This record gives sequence, C-alpha cells and structure tokens, in this order.
Amino acid sequence: MGKWIKKIIQFVLFLGLGFFFVWLSVKNLTPSDIEIIRQSARSVLAPKPFFLVILSITVMALGHYFRALRSIMLINPLGYQLRKSTSFYAVMVSYLANLAFPRLGEVLRPTFIQRYDNIPFSKALGTIVTERVIDMIMFVLIMILAIVLNSSMLSELIVNQATGETLRDWIVNKMQGTLLNGTLIALGLGTVAIILLAYFYREKLKKIPFFSKIGRFVKGAIQGLISIKDMDRPFLFVVYTLLIWVTYFLGAYILFFAFDFLSGLGLMAGLSVLAFGSIGFMIAQGGLGAYPLIVAGIFVLYGVKYEEGLAAAWVGWSAQTIMIIVVGFVSLLLASLQNRKTKTNQDEKAV
Repeated sequence: MGKWIKKIIQFVLFLGLGFFFVWLSVKNLTPSDIEIIRQSARSVLAPKPFFLVILSITVMALGHYFRALRSIMLINPLGYQLRKSTSFYAVMVSYLANLAFPRLGEVLRPTFIQRYDNIPFSKALGTIVTERVIDMIMFVLIMILAIVLNSSMLSELIVNQATGETLRDWIVNKMQGTLLNGTLIALGLGTVAIILLAYFYREKLKKIPFFSKIGRFVKGAIQGLISIKDMDRPFLFVVYTLLIWVTYFLGAYILFFAFDFLSGLGLMAGLSVLAFGSIGFMIAQGGLGAYPLIVAGIFVLYGVKYEEGLAAAWVGWSAQTIMIIVVGFVSLLLASLQNRKTKTNQDEKAV
C-alpha cells in the first residue's frame, strides 16, 4: 500500500471519527434545543463578546509564539541559527497541516525549518520529539491537577439516576467486591509479565521495525530531556514551557466572559476545559466534534445547560480553528517573502 494511500485512509478515518462525534453531540437534540444553540452562538457577535473571542485567540496565538521561542532554545545549541520568525511560521504551518492530515505537521515543521533556515531535518525533528515529550508530561500534570482540584465534585457525580448512586459510592462498592480487586491483580501480573518478556527478548524486539521505532523514540526523548540541563538558560526554557500552558489556559478562560451563562464559572472550570478539552484534539482530527462534545460535558458538570455549553464549545473550537487557518496561511506567505528578500540580499552582496 502506497504512502499517500495510507495517509488518505488515515485522513478519512480521523475525519469520519470527527463527524461521528458531531452526530453524537446533536443526535438527541430537539428543534428548540438547536434554536437555543443558535441564539447562544449568535450572542458573541455583539461588540463586547466578539472582542473577548478575539482576545482569547490572540492569547492562544501568543502561546504558539512562546512555543516558537522554546524551539529556538533547543536548536541553536546544536550549532545552528533558527530565526524567531521562521520558528513561529513553522509552528503555525504545522498546526495548519494537522488540520488537513493527522500528524502531518510533525513532519512538515522540520522540513519547513530546513528549507528556510538550512537546519538539517534530523536535527530539527529531534528537538520536536523532545518538545512533544515535555508537552505530554505537562499535559499529564495538568490533568492530574484538574482531577485533584475537582475531586469533591466528581465524587458526588451521579452515575446511576435510578438509585442515586454517586461515583464515590460506585468506587467503594467495587473496591469492596472481588471484580475490581481481581482486575487490578490481573493488570499488575500482566504488566510484570510484559516487562520481563520485553527484557529477556529485547534483542529480538529491536529487529522488529515497530518496536525499534519505539525504542529510538524513547531513547531520543530521554537524551532530549537530559540535554535541557546543558542549556545556557534552562530556567528560561522552563518559563517558556509554563507560559505556553498558561496562555492556553487564559485563552480558554477569557472565552467564558463572552457568554453570560459561563461568566460565573471559576478558574477550576477553565483548568478542566484545558485539561479534558485537549483530549478532543488528540482523538479527532483538529478536535472536530470531539472537543465541543467533551467541553460541553464539562460545562454540564458545573451546572450549565448542555445546549448552551455546546454552543460555547463550538464557538471556542471555531475561533481556534479559524485562527490557525488564517495565521497558518499568512505564515506561509510571509515565510516565502522573507526567503525571497534574503536571497535578493545575498545576490546583491555576491555582486
């Protein structure tokens, strides 16, 4: 099967999954529910809410710029010079590419950097892998923080409407029974068995392409994390990493004030949207369908009507997507003009 055929199949599957989530989010809605969604979404066209939507995506775009600055800190110590403009353009173009094909941006970004700043593809790709590992660690920490801060609310969540059983009651009942205990023991023994088999047959596993790629990824990620301590300004690297996620959080939280029914929600709600909403972008192409459905579910937990929460979630997703499309295409144009100007200056110097 050709490379492009695989990509097309992957594209269709991810896009189909996105539309499945769209269908799932609206399948039980009545005409009156849909009208509520439309009215709630239209409310952002008023001057103040519209300004807040623009402010929200501007703050998120700032987060992408911090990502570009962090990328420079990983590449330049390798003996190359990555310009701030090229780094930012590469980040935005990679996000644009991911809207078309899943994970295409991971390959296009180092290719873009190689083309415009003559940095070897392998070097740029290695630093991007390191960034992904760090982002995954941050995501897990944010997810844990969101769960811990919302533990009291989650524990009182009704999981059985007929009996009024809460999530806390369900966990206690399962822990007292044999089902969960047996499952935990089986998972524990299975994990130990897999680790032992992987250790004793590690040489044979290295010869299998799939496991070989995983091994190289893990090795490269560990080396990348270790290399952070050798940077000239490791503290600044940490600051950029924190700023990336702070701006993403603020971008989501600012949007709350564009809707009357969300303006009373606190910071924990914003953190929950950031943590759980990010999952939507992981499981569906560009977060299509999945992000609005997950975020609407979060709003329901905070007492917001599902229809209103879904409208706000779709506005948030649409604003982010439009920003990526616009800034992505502008980045392509500016990078091309910048490259043309650089070549012209080089030609003039040569003469």
